[in-house]
Amino acid sequence: MESLLPFLLFAFVASITPGPTNILVLSHSSRCGLGATLPIILGACTAAAFIVLAVGLGVGETLLRFPLVQQVMVWSGVLWLSWLAWQIFHSPPPSLDVPSPRGKGINVLSAATLQLVNPKVWMMAVAVVSVFVGAGDKTLQVMVLTLLFLLVSLPCMTLWALLGLGSARVLRSPQALKRLNQVLAFLLLISAWMPILV
Repeated sequence: MESLLPFLLFAFVASITPGPTNILVLSHSSRCGLGATLPIILGACTAAAFIVLAVGLGVGETLLRFPLVQQVMVWSGVLWLSWLAWQIFHSPPPSLDVPSPRGKGINVLSAATLQLVNPKVWMMAVAVVSVFVGAGDKTLQVMVLTLLFLLVSLPCMTLWALLGLGSARVLRSPQALKRLNQVLAFLLLISAWMPILV
């Protein structure tokens, strides 16, 4: 697989650039801490890797044949992300004295579901399979690319969580944390609607 280095670069860029999942991870870690965010990172990255595997094994071709399914996925993702943005915008800032309870914010299932309805993840998976899978044993190549994508995306997403944790430490007042939540909610809303409006 001579395309391994370009693929690793692609996976890095796809994982580290801002998007709905990155913004949610940043917001969650700023409110709930790194420990509560790590399972969400694992859920989101595993779901994205699973989508790469599914597309590589043929599910992507089937989905691309049905434009109505694509539209349902797009609108489901946009509406769900808009609802999450609303929740983040109106969430109270975390207490500066007591760590936030683990139950607040999104959970592992929500993070994984976000990937399943996120058209950007599906298009990324289609790009992975169409560009980086060459001749030979396609199943083995898809499995290797899936594993590599998971291994690249986990530290990238963790970096976003650390950024959120750092922002919570820098912003020392509840009002500043509330403003951070509102800015992140606005960015999430923009990232959700941008693919439809452009």
